[in-house]
Amino acid sequence: MNIAIVTGASSGMGREFALQLSDYVKVDEIWVIARRAEALESLKAEISVPVRPLALDLLDDDSFEKLEELLEEEKPNIRLLVNAAGFGKFGAYHRVSIKDDCRMLDLNCKALMVMTRLCLPYMEAGSHILQLDSLSAFQPVPYITTYGATKAFVLSYSRAMNRELKPKGIRMMAMNPGWVKTEFFNHAFQTNEGSEVQYFDRLYEAKDCVATGLKDLYKTKKDYSVHGLPVKLQVLGVKIMPHRIVMNIWQNQQKKAKNNTGLTTK
Repeated sequence: MNIAIVTGASSGMGREFALQLSDYVKVDEIWVIARRAEALESLKAEISVPVRPLALDLLDDDSFEKLEELLEEEKPNIRLLVNAAGFGKFGAYHRVSIKDDCRMLDLNCKALMVMTRLCLPYMEAGSHILQLDSLSAFQPVPYITTYGATKAFVLSYSRAMNRELKPKGIRMMAMNPGWVKTEFFNHAFQTNEGSEVQYFDRLYEAKDCVATGLKDLYKTKKDYSVHGLPVKLQVLGVKIMPHRIVMNIWQNQQKKAKNNTGLTTK
């Protein structure tokens, strides 16, 4: 049985990947993973391919044991893995709890790595892995400190693993969008009482970023993907400029008037 697996599929970018992936890869079933079972179930009515909802919390090690057992039982051929689960918190470091910092490390880095390692034995030549990353992977970002650091890990891990997996014919790519209008902001703003992060220069739609990511995964040889010319230019800029200047620009930008109205869906 040929399958695709998408984590973080209950909303935002992960849900968009589940909706769009059939345009690029033919599978018999899509396994969608997230905590909210009801949101996963609703995908069945939106996707022509059979959907198998797996209500798993990737911050719980038991979830990986359950998935490992299911993979061993079913022995599927995983044609595509999308690791889209993750979250971030905005604000000065003392406003973000140590617990939340550790949860970001566990979900954004550890869970992504474990999912990748669990799935690789069931992947053959021609299979693909997309790791949802962030523009923040390319630069240190004050007041999004831990989140940005986790995304730097994802970029480095993905690019190095892509090189290791090349002889096996398996392709891995990081996808590094800028600001995207999703439920991400619901969580991120919870610790931003001091409004350290309040200005967003450009906002993109999840469906457009996902379309670019899938196209780059299947139609190019890139080991990371960036949506939008302005974001591509920013990536080039932060590679050229000293990071102390990049951080100065970022902090000065956040002194501009707030423009975060409508970014949460509470």
